[in-house]
Amino acid sequence: MTTKVLVIDDSAVMRKLLTELINSNPDLEVVGAAPDAHVAREMIKTLNPDVLTLDVQMPRMDGLEFLERLMRLRPTRVVMVSAFTEAGSDTTLRALELGAIDFIGKPRVDSPAAMTEYAEELADKLRGAAAARLKRVVPAAATATRPAVPVSSAKTSGNGNLIFVGASTGGTEAIKDFLLGFPADCPPTLIVQHMPENFTASFAKRLDSLCAPRVIEAQGGERLEPGTVYVAPGHSHLQIRRQGGGYITELLATPPVNRHRPSVDVLFDSAAELVGKQAVGVILTGMGKDGAQGLLRMRQAGARTFGQDEASCVVYGMPREAALVGAVEEVSSLENMSRRVLASAARVVA
Repeated sequence: MTTKVLVIDDSAVMRKLLTELINSNPDLEVVGAAPDAHVAREMIKTLNPDVLTLDVQMPRMDGLEFLERLMRLRPTRVVMVSAFTEAGSDTTLRALELGAIDFIGKPRVDSPAAMTEYAEELADKLRGAAAARLKRVVPAAATATRPAVPVSSAKTSGNGNLIFVGASTGGTEAIKDFLLGFPADCPPTLIVQHMPENFTASFAKRLDSLCAPRVIEAQGGERLEPGTVYVAPGHSHLQIRRQGGGYITELLATPPVNRHRPSVDVLFDSAAELVGKQAVGVILTGMGKDGAQGLLRMRQAGARTFGQDEASCVVYGMPREAALVGAVEEVSSLENMSRRVLASAARVVA
């Protein structure tokens, strides 16, 4: 079955390029290309596309305003096309909060290899969006302030246990919801979210403003401490290394694993090798198989392991693959995940 795509971008050159790249895939078809939100609105009514690509910067009505209206009046699967800038990353995170399924940067035309890689990524994201569940969008006011999460007992945060989390498509909002249930003195938590390097700093900063624990983008060499969440930067794999009586973060610029850098498997493998039964592994919504084998190795090493359930996933890909190989000990809804994970961390025997 062919996925129908509507391209929305104010640049004629970009509309033409995106159309050519998308139409090079036999299962994807661009059914229309709109220069602005007003034209797009009419084309959506007549063409009924499965997925939209939506530019952020557009005349008359910007992408965010259009997206907010669209998700309120006619929820649609949307992949944002954003510039790789700090301002662009902030805007993209807001778009994901408003209900966009995924995002991709503007294509680079500096080399044929880069364009080929971009075309493959674009196609994957459109396929993922077409298969994604449209979620209920929570009004911005509902998450505008840091929640009053109680401080946990010393047994939860001070027993040497570590939490490891992996996610991809739909993960930015899932991770936010997951961390909103964490107390200020939570166990040290490491996260890999598939995301370009220009976006992870803004992602960590946004989480830090909303959640009770401190959230930072890992720089490498940080000592793991209770009450801190470490987000993998988009340019490197994140793993842990022993130092003294504890652990520190370590970044690797080695090749992608499962087509990703950072890779969830790299993080989970280090947890299996170094932490074993003192670790808790969590795999959240996302496309593909990254993290499945790593989570299995964590479970085999004695870690407690959790997978998000199908009903609450935007894309039930990574958790499904992990469950199929026997990596998931317990399946949980996103709503209950933080409570179950923290309870498990408190029970893990040091």
